[in-house]
Amino acid sequence: MAFDFLVPISEKVLAFSEFLPSQALGKNIHKHTEKKGLPVFANATVAIFGVLESRNAFEKRQEKLDMDSLRIELYRLMMGNWNATIIDIGDVEEGNTVEDTYFVVNQIMSGLLEEKIIPIVIGATQDVTFPTYRAFDGIKDMINLVSIDSRFDFGEDDELISSESYMSKIITDKPNNLYNFSNLGYQSYFNAQEEIDLMERLFFDAYRLGDIVSDITLAEPILRNAHLVSLDLRAVKASEMGVTANFSPNGFDGREICGISRYAGISEKVSAFGIYEMENTLLSFRLVAQIIWCFIEGLSFRIKELPSSNDEDFTKFTVPTDSEELVFFKSHITERWWVEVPSILPEHTKNNSVALLPCTQQDYLDACNQNIPERWLKAYKKGLN
Repeated sequence: MAFDFLVPISEKVLAFSEFLPSQALGKNIHKHTEKKGLPVFANATVAIFGVLESRNAFEKRQEKLDMDSLRIELYRLMMGNWNATIIDIGDVEEGNTVEDTYFVVNQIMSGLLEEKIIPIVIGATQDVTFPTYRAFDGIKDMINLVSIDSRFDFGEDDELISSESYMSKIITDKPNNLYNFSNLGYQSYFNAQEEIDLMERLFFDAYRLGDIVSDITLAEPILRNAHLVSLDLRAVKASEMGVTANFSPNGFDGREICGISRYAGISEKVSAFGIYEMENTLLSFRLVAQIIWCFIEGLSFRIKELPSSNDEDFTKFTVPTDSEELVFFKSHITERWWVEVPSILPEHTKNNSVALLPCTQQDYLDACNQNIPERWLKAYKKGLN
C-alpha cells in the first residue's frame, strides 16, 4: 500500500500541539503518528500531506522542505465554523528515484480521490502536479487544470520534466485526459511569445497578473470549472514570502492569494489542491498556513448548483448577437453566472444536455453590447475540434 510510505508527523510538532487551545486547528486535525498510525479516513473531508521530492527543481534546492515549521504555523490557527473533518497523513520522502516518488504520490492521491477526500498537497516543487493529475485516471475522464503561476511551465519539447516544464509532459502524456488548462497570474516577461501563442492555439485560458489584481473576481468562474488546482508560490511577491532568490518583486499579495484559494475551496468541482515551491522562511510558512485555512474555509460554503430554465432559483437570459444567440443563467442564491456552450461534446455533459460554462456578470453585459466573451468563443471552438 502506498500509504505505508507516508512518514508520520514528527514528535516535535505533536508536542507543540499539546499546548494549543482547544479551538486551534492542531487540536482538531486527526494526525498520522508513530504511536497510533494513520487516522481514520471514514468521513474525512480533507487530507493534508507533504511531498519532499525536489530533485526535478529548476533551481536546485539546498535544503529540504521544512514541513514541521509549516505544520506549527498551520496548527496554531483557529478553526472556522466548519463541518469539515481534516486529517494530516504525514509526508512522502524522496524515493530511490523521482519516478518512485511520483508513483507513491499518484497512488496516495488515487486512494484519497476514490474515498471522495480532497487532498491538499504541499510539495517542494511544482512538477509534483504531474502525478497528481495522473491520479484522476480511471476516476474522471476529462480534467480541467488551473495553475496559479507567473509562468506557463511548458519548457522545451526535449527537456526532461522539471518544475518549469511539467505542463509539456501533461499535454503530451497518454492517455490525454486534459480537457482544459487555465493559468491565473502569468507575467508576460517570464513567458516566450511561442508559449503565449501555444495557449491560444490550444484554446487554453490565460489571465495576466494585472487583470486578476485589478478584479480578483475574474478568478472565480475559472476556478469554479476546475478539478485540480496547482499553486506555484512564485506567483506571489518576493516580499510576501520573505525571500529574494528565485522570486519576483511582482506577484500576488497575501490577501489576493488567500482570496483565490478561497474561491478554489468554494468550487464544487475542485477535487485536489496543490501548493508548491514553498521557501523555508517564517513568512512563507505563515502565508501557506493561511492559504490552506482559506481553502478549507471556502469548502464550508460549497453549494451544488446546476442551472436550469425550469428551476425557480435561476433566471434565464437570452441574448441575441450578430452571430450567435447566447443563453445565460443567474443564480438567485449565490448570484453566480453561467452561459450555455452548445458545441461542447455531449460526452462531457450529462444526458447529452448543453454544457454550461461558468462566467461573470460582465460577460453577460458584454454580450448585451454585442461583444461575445472570449472564454465562450474558446470553449465553442474547442468543441468543434
